[in-house]
Amino acid sequence: MTFYEILVFIHIFSAILGMGPGFVMTPIAKKASNMTELRHAYALRNKLHQFVMIGGTLLLVTGLWMGFLNTYLFQQGWFWISLILFLLALVSGPTVLVSSSKPIKALLKEHKGEDIPAEYFILSKRLFFYEHLINTLFLIIIALMITKPF
Repeated sequence: MTFYEILVFIHIFSAILGMGPGFVMTPIAKKASNMTELRHAYALRNKLHQFVMIGGTLLLVTGLWMGFLNTYLFQQGWFWISLILFLLALVSGPTVLVSSSKPIKALLKEHKGEDIPAEYFILSKRLFFYEHLINTLFLIIIALMITKPF
């Protein structure tokens, strides 16, 4: 196995490790029917987020490393579009997702009782919209990586 093939292996493994959990984070929270389940769902989401961060970092590092080893990749449109979309998704984490999840985290911490307040559904709708948007970006990236259309 060449060094480049090892990078490809790590890159693919990182996509599974990093993107896979990201696709299930929203459904986990949507299934909660009371505050105990909702708090547990968000605790699970936080654990899954660690995999997303590690996998995402490895994806970026190995992708760029492969590009520097095979500079022709930087001449490919699919590579540039994938990189730009990935960076957009990466930037959205500390900006859009954090600002959308802060009020939910506060609500989970402060709310008393087992009923899920109506405010949560409004807040989660915004968060889940952005998560779906980011997941769509990742699906486009995956499609570009597989098909290499241009």
